[in-house]
Amino acid sequence: MTPTERLYFDDPFLAHFTGRVLAHGTWSGAPSVVLDRTAFYPEAGGQMADRGALGGLAVRDVQVDDAGVVHHLLELPEGASLPTPGTEVSGDIDRTRRRIHMALHTGQHMLSSALVEVAGAHTVSSRLGETVCTIDVDLDVLDERRVAEAEARVNALIDDDVPIRAFFPTPEELAALPLRRAPKVTDNIRVIHIQGFDVSPCGGTHCTRSGQVGMVRVLGVERYKGKGRVLFSAGGRARSELWQEAAALRALGRSFSCGPLDVPASVERLRRDLTDVREALGAARAKLAEHTAAGLAAQLERSPDARVVAVLEGASPEDLRSVAARLTQRPDAVVLLASRTPEGLSVLITRGSGASFGCGAFLKRAAEAAGGRGGGRPEHAEGRLPAHTDWPALVATLLG
Repeated sequence: MTPTERLYFDDPFLAHFTGRVLAHGTWSGAPSVVLDRTAFYPEAGGQMADRGALGGLAVRDVQVDDAGVVHHLLELPEGASLPTPGTEVSGDIDRTRRRIHMALHTGQHMLSSALVEVAGAHTVSSRLGETVCTIDVDLDVLDERRVAEAEARVNALIDDDVPIRAFFPTPEELAALPLRRAPKVTDNIRVIHIQGFDVSPCGGTHCTRSGQVGMVRVLGVERYKGKGRVLFSAGGRARSELWQEAAALRALGRSFSCGPLDVPASVERLRRDLTDVREALGAARAKLAEHTAAGLAAQLERSPDARVVAVLEGASPEDLRSVAARLTQRPDAVVLLASRTPEGLSVLITRGSGASFGCGAFLKRAAEAAGGRGGGRPEHAEGRLPAHTDWPALVATLLG
């Protein structure tokens, strides 16, 4: 089948076109429509496919096969059928999505070139995703300061609004071009030339001037599969993200009764206050555990088998552990504690270093008897039983 004529090569801003249906095809088992020409960009080169409508039907995906035939996959309502071969249909591109892709792809070219210029980092792969765009480079570590310089270099180029040319050079012209990377194909090589900055082979949709990109924004630098990765955004997507972040910052400012730029200082004060409160709470809980343990120590002293059984209402698992740690300083002690909370009865069983009581085995028996869960080692076990469980009675029954 003849390769599909791709109208976006000549005009990336083309949003409406007409084409003739040549045939019905298939892509990954799904039926597709093949046209003589199309303005829909098929997924390729790390760039996502266009969306829109063809013959009044929603386009859910666009793909291209090895022969250069573009497959349009449509959403078919119940009872609808694909356009008949031989008929002429109109196509409408989702212009907002196309413009976002144009800015992202052009921004990726510029940022990749700037990373070479500033950091000596050559792009090995890139991906323009629905939410995150990435550039992977051939360095295992990227200096964030260098990446920031590259970002500034790109945005200065955007301000300069230089022309961008997309063309198919002759073999002689191609040989003379200072390509940033080698082409991935051998025939019909298309080149994107950002004046005075970058020359790269690419079949994607791009802006025609650098100013149309609007902005390029680096979102982060990380290490991925042993290589450096730059996360970035550009154009309308970057603006939308900035507006959302600004709105969140203003909302925080209102909560703290301060301006957006004063939010970091307010958060830092809140962090310090929280640290102080946590330290005070920790000290208070330690005193409470000490007081509780002192009271239970008397019970332990009176017990002929060095066991203490108690329910500490509302105590957290950490509180139970803290109390138990004090009681098991006595080597022969066996401590069986519980705490009634909205989630159920938290249970902790532990022993001193000189005791031989099987904590895990006992808790397993208790869980089976009461309908709860839990387990652990011979020296320590924790679990949870139903809230209505009478813990002292259950222990007494199981111990005979």
